[in-house]
Amino acid sequence: NLYGNSEEEHAGGAIAFPSYSLGDTFKANSMRYNGRTFADVVQDYGDTMHVHPEGYGVDKLYPNLIYIHEEAFASLKDQRIRWQSGEQWHDIPILPGHVYMAPSGYKLRMEKHPNAPSWRLIGTVAEGTFCHKPCTVSGGGKSEISKSLNDYMHYGPLYIADFEKDSKFVQEIFEADYRNRWNKNYDEKPDYSKRESRAILGPKRTLGSVIKLLTPSSDYNDDYNAWLKSIPDHILSMVFIIKRFEEANWAKRWKDFFGVDIVNGHPGHELKFRDRSLVGTYLRVGFFGPQKWRTYKLRQDFAAATKIQTEDDISASTVVPGTMFDGKSAALTADVSHKFLINCEYRLFQRPDEAIHRGFDKQAEADLAKANNFISNFEPLTRDKIQSMAEHVVDFDAFSQPMKNLLTSMLEDESAKYVVCSANPRQIDGKLSKNPRYLQDRPDMVDPFQRYVADRSLRLYRALKPDQAVYTPVNAVLAGRRNNPPDAAAGIRGLAVYNPIHYQELPELFMDFICSLTGKSPSTTGFGSEGALTKGPFNALQTAADLNAAYLSYVLTGLGAFSSAAGHIGPEIQVDHDVSLLVPEVWCRLTEEERDAKHLIESGCLEKLDDFEEGGETVLASRLGYRITDRFISQYFGRIFDNPSYVFDEKILKPETQDRDAYIDGIKYICHAHKTVAQTYLEDGTYEDLCPPLKVLIHVMAEGNWNGKSINDPTVRSMFTREATLSSDWYKARLKERQRVEKKLMQRHLMALDEIINDSTRSRTVERMNLTQRRVWVTKQLEEIESESYLEQLIGTTGTQPEMNK
Repeated sequence: NLYGNSEEEHAGGAIAFPSYSLGDTFKANSMRYNGRTFADVVQDYGDTMHVHPEGYGVDKLYPNLIYIHEEAFASLKDQRIRWQSGEQWHDIPILPGHVYMAPSGYKLRMEKHPNAPSWRLIGTVAEGTFCHKPCTVSGGGKSEISKSLNDYMHYGPLYIADFEKDSKFVQEIFEADYRNRWNKNYDEKPDYSKRESRAILGPKRTLGSVIKLLTPSSDYNDDYNAWLKSIPDHILSMVFIIKRFEEANWAKRWKDFFGVDIVNGHPGHELKFRDRSLVGTYLRVGFFGPQKWRTYKLRQDFAAATKIQTEDDISASTVVPGTMFDGKSAALTADVSHKFLINCEYRLFQRPDEAIHRGFDKQAEADLAKANNFISNFEPLTRDKIQSMAEHVVDFDAFSQPMKNLLTSMLEDESAKYVVCSANPRQIDGKLSKNPRYLQDRPDMVDPFQRYVADRSLRLYRALKPDQAVYTPVNAVLAGRRNNPPDAAAGIRGLAVYNPIHYQELPELFMDFICSLTGKSPSTTGFGSEGALTKGPFNALQTAADLNAAYLSYVLTGLGAFSSAAGHIGPEIQVDHDVSLLVPEVWCRLTEEERDAKHLIESGCLEKLDDFEEGGETVLASRLGYRITDRFISQYFGRIFDNPSYVFDEKILKPETQDRDAYIDGIKYICHAHKTVAQTYLEDGTYEDLCPPLKVLIHVMAEGNWNGKSINDPTVRSMFTREATLSSDWYKARLKERQRVEKKLMQRHLMALDEIINDSTRSRTVERMNLTQRRVWVTKQLEEIESESYLEQLIGTTGTQPEMNK
């Protein structure tokens, strides 16, 4: 590892590629994205495909990957893709199970609706977002970040009250004047003297813009927000689905295409488009109570992101200077470092929390229905038990087909004694285990096609040559927090003080890292018992070495640390892993600027939590950092939900409104944990091995200040910057130590080679293993490492902890 030591991280991760339901037609327009044509693709990758003279290619390794023309037009009506080459038109069929890739890397496929007798085109962008979720604690959402949202969607018809009456309301919305909706303090409102307000129906306004227009926001005035809140949900659903299916010149004609059936001589309530029943897609986001789900309608053009799993549990990562990649990839910049990581496991130790709900976690049910599984904490069920389950047909039918097949085969096999069911954890002392586990074969190794497609799309989009590497650094850090409500009977204090997504600057973030802050999860007993956002309990490194390397990886890459809630948000609202599943869907739909913390703060999408006085005592709420606001919800969750403000209301965005006393006690408990751990570090000598910025934090956590300065002092906060790090003596010492370690390694290699080369009895080994040439390479490396310029090459790496290698 030439450019720095590796970190071991307990984490989950995935590259998420935004996908969209395109309806029945799609025009590639590939040139507008990267200026590349099909001829360019053939020039670079023609050797890897069967090129057809009509102007398309078939991948040689995966024939179900088709490369199409830059101006190809796809239509589901006749199930063809057409393009023009010179004066000649050509076409090929669109087939299920195939991926059609434009020169821009954009991917197209046809997909049957899971709950409707119709097909649709699904488009997936070429460039994804590498979401990295460090969170040691069980139940933090490591596995969920890489799971497809498809398994968690529900479907149902779109009901309306009275078509004629509702249609008039919809038309009023289409014809309303929206120029006066803005809050008087909003600075970015358009100048309508220079352009007209865009109509809802028409090519100038997208579905996303319509959803934003009809979602309450702090950008709008009170009267307008009140009007929006008065619009019934089913009316908004009608507006959005009409916009989704909009065709040319619909402003006055849309009613000609929508309607309801006549049932028993009266108008029905199920909305239809032409002769097609319309189906809405819904997603669970938390619970109202035991088994009472909070479900919300997804946008009509929403499709779950395509995900390539990158990690689940144990990862090895390294930080590489951006200067190493100049001119090699548009995704990398030279002014910061970049984090790269790799999954260390072939099998993943999964705990399928959601599988207890039959049919909910389809992947877990499919995995557990296979042969040769390794499982623990599932109940061994007898034939009589399965027979009893099967007799309750409605409940039994909720299982996905693989699990139904497994359980049914148990009944048909008279020699079978026991079977395991995904929804039946083992009972221990009369209670269901909360820690059922199984080993899952890595999905990307079981089915490598999706990873291959992702690699190809990135190559095409970035215009890489075949001999150039595809770099996929971490784009977003989305740690997982396991939050629990207070449980007085069990003596457990609450930690559900965070809203769905928080951002912390490095000082506040590393207070939590140092503390190993976590709530109670199914596998732990409470604060710090397993490690949470750090990974100390899972390797043999000293705590200080682990924290120093983690700190450097954040400060050198500039990756902002966001965290998502699992378990609870406030004492009243249980969310389990619903937010963990949602966050990568949101993040992959943000631009690089939009997911930058500074931009989010300046635009009002993140609000800072300040300390406050309560009962004559200062509550250090600032340690929670920043949290998302209603503006974040309306702007970014509006890319997923029809009515995003209903999904995350004030009780979720501001957990203190649920139970202020529990909120205050949770913050106090966090500060108590910070103080206790920091005092331990001072007493056991860990403090001495920490880098200076982390030493400052230990004093602040234990004593409330450092040399009389608070954590908010500009002098203190300036220590937690990339510039301060690169110029510091302690960082330079790490680089020199790295140089010494590399020199020592190469000298050892040289000694080993010389020992064999100089042994006349081993001449055949020297020749067979090409050891003379290897010695030349080692000598050259040693000369480079010993040079003064080598230290400059190491700038931007994490270096090596000096205390660990003396």
